[in-house]
Amino acid sequence: MTRMIKIALSRILVIASFVTVIPSAHSADPEEGRKLATQCKTCHGLDGIAKIPVAPHLAGESQIYIEKQLKAFRSGKRENDMMSVVAKNLTDQQISDLAAWYQSIEITAKMPE
Repeated sequence: MTRMIKIALSRILVIASFVTVIPSAHSADPEEGRKLATQCKTCHGLDGIAKIPVAPHLAGESQIYIEKQLKAFRSGKRENDMMSVVAKNLTDQQISDLAAWYQSIEITAKMPE
C-alpha cells in the first residue's frame, strides 16, 4: 500500500472508533439510571456516596469510566464477588443509563481553612 492510502485508512479507523462510542453516550438516560441505581444503593448509595468502606464513590465519576468498569465486570475482565454478579445481567443500555446517572451528580468540596 502506498503511504497516502495507509494514512487515509488510519484516519477512517480513528473516525469510526469515535462514531461507535458517541451513540451510547448520547442515548444514555440518567433518569432510567436513577431507577436502576436503587439496586446499587446498598453499597454505592443512590447519591453515589459509598455506604460501605470497600465500595468506591460513584457520584460525579466519568460516564465513560463507569461504563468501562461495568463492562469489564460483566465480561469477567475485572472480578469482584458482588460486582461480577450484579453486572453480569446488565445490558449496554442499562450500563450507559447507570453511568449517566452517576456522572450527573454534582459534587462539591470545601477546603479546610
